[in-house]
Amino acid sequence: MYRARESTVPAHGNLPNMAVIERTLVLLKPDTVARGLAGRVIQRFEDAGLKIVGTKMVRIDADLAKKHYFDLEERFGKSVYDVTANFMQTGPVIALCLEGVEAVANVRRLVGGTFPNEAPPGTIRGDFAHTSKAYTTAQHKVAANLIHASGNAEEAKYEVELWFPAEELFDYESVAQRYTF
Repeated sequence: MYRARESTVPAHGNLPNMAVIERTLVLLKPDTVARGLAGRVIQRFEDAGLKIVGTKMVRIDADLAKKHYFDLEERFGKSVYDVTANFMQTGPVIALCLEGVEAVANVRRLVGGTFPNEAPPGTIRGDFAHTSKAYTTAQHKVAANLIHASGNAEEAKYEVELWFPAEELFDYESVAQRYTF
């Protein structure tokens, strides 16, 4: 079974002198798959030194949507949950488990803000999407923002375990680890 590993790195300012090798979940949403962007998006993660340790294409059903977005209704209301859950069931998604130094934070940085029009150029959402919060709210549509990425380490642990049984995750050494881990 996988456990987060600590890696010694030099201390900088107020940063601790230990960094964690983490695993995190990324979902390439139906809009990413339908637009043929999966390869380009995955390449961004690999270029940044993140390692794919699990991957699969899945059609989300209502039960998996409820388990994945278990707190969305409570945080943002039933209408937001319904729009999101329905959108996620419109086509296949590609689920990835990525591993790397501080993977959760690094994936979030690469992905960009939730609303693509607020995501900086150079981020995945900033480069490949353009939906705004104002538009999606007015149209009662989902923010077509291409990707779900775990928000923190606790969420990542829950989501990786939800999407990937242990036998679908792989430990191996990549050539890039010499320079990135």
